[in-house]
Amino acid sequence: MTAAHRVYAAFFLYAFSLGGLFPRMGEIQRGMGVGEGALGLALMGTACGTMVSLTWGHSLIERVGYRRCLLWLLPIASVWYALAAWAAAPWMLFACLVPAGMCVGAIEIVVNVEADRVEHRLGRRLMNRSHGFWSFGFFGAGVVGALSARWGVSPQVQLMVTVLVVVVATRWVLGGFEPSPARPQPPGAAHAPRFARPTLAIMSLVGLCFSAMVMEGAGIDWSSIYMRDVFGSAPFVAGLAVATGAFAQAMARFSADHFVDRHSPRTVARVLLLTLGVGVVLVFAAWHSAVSLLGFALMGVGTSAIFPLAMSAAAQRHDRPAAVNVAALSQTAFVAFLLAPPMLGFIAEHWGIRYAFGLGLPLVVVSWWSLASLPADRAVDRPT
Repeated sequence: MTAAHRVYAAFFLYAFSLGGLFPRMGEIQRGMGVGEGALGLALMGTACGTMVSLTWGHSLIERVGYRRCLLWLLPIASVWYALAAWAAAPWMLFACLVPAGMCVGAIEIVVNVEADRVEHRLGRRLMNRSHGFWSFGFFGAGVVGALSARWGVSPQVQLMVTVLVVVVATRWVLGGFEPSPARPQPPGAAHAPRFARPTLAIMSLVGLCFSAMVMEGAGIDWSSIYMRDVFGSAPFVAGLAVATGAFAQAMARFSADHFVDRHSPRTVARVLLLTLGVGVVLVFAAWHSAVSLLGFALMGVGTSAIFPLAMSAAAQRHDRPAAVNVAALSQTAFVAFLLAPPMLGFIAEHWGIRYAFGLGLPLVVVSWWSLASLPADRAVDRPT
């Protein structure tokens, strides 16, 4: 396999290792016998663990080595998600998702850094395509979850089988993985501090991508429960809601680099926000399950590339070193993202799950007001 193909495979397996839980979330919730508010608090576990890894894990990953981290953490993450399916109470689900999130954060660092290094070495863009393979991995896990529900396979059995598949596939496909050489650092380059203070410009970029981050998380965590509660859908159809959003997101990510090159980041983000807004309205007002599935698909398209565009804009600012601005954006946006599961769960429990998705519309308006934080000219910063 080429270096680029190994990057694609790593992104695919990364998503597949964690994506099988979410199509079955409605069944897991019923097994625990709790409402959406308690479930939302439990789902914070993944975000908490991921935040720990993103903040403190980089130096440990450098010491352990990218190869060893990738080959071990992919299977370990799938094990923790499989254990989460056995949770009998919200605190047990939270306790399983925290270490799972720590694995996810470390894998996130490894695969994105490797994608950037390979992109630099080859001299062509592949970051959005790599994230497209992540979405395809999540789509595959969603289809497996939906089919397992249709065939009467329990979430616990499905996710234990997923562990075996991830272990075998990781060793077979990524067994020959060797990290690419690091990018040469310019003289005087500064490393990002552990906690980077956001500037007003970075906060504007946070506002830009917040709606996409929250609604992507809502689609992952809550779409299957939405289908069950609003339309009484069978677990198979509920699982398809997760897969539909992931597939649409993957297709959009495959073409995102092309459109950013031909147009401007601001124009692409404007189209994506409009698409996201239409998707949110369809989900909120859906009168038939097919309409809601279309809404989830449009949400997948709308959330596909806004955060990468914001990250690129942060890196290209000249007020501070790129590493500091990127860290400030990712950390601030992630703290906000951390609050999304309990917030959506509270809204769903007290006003109904339609309104949890309806919250996306004012968030899209906030993002629209922040469009000026993106460059208005064509993207010209290519790997060299």
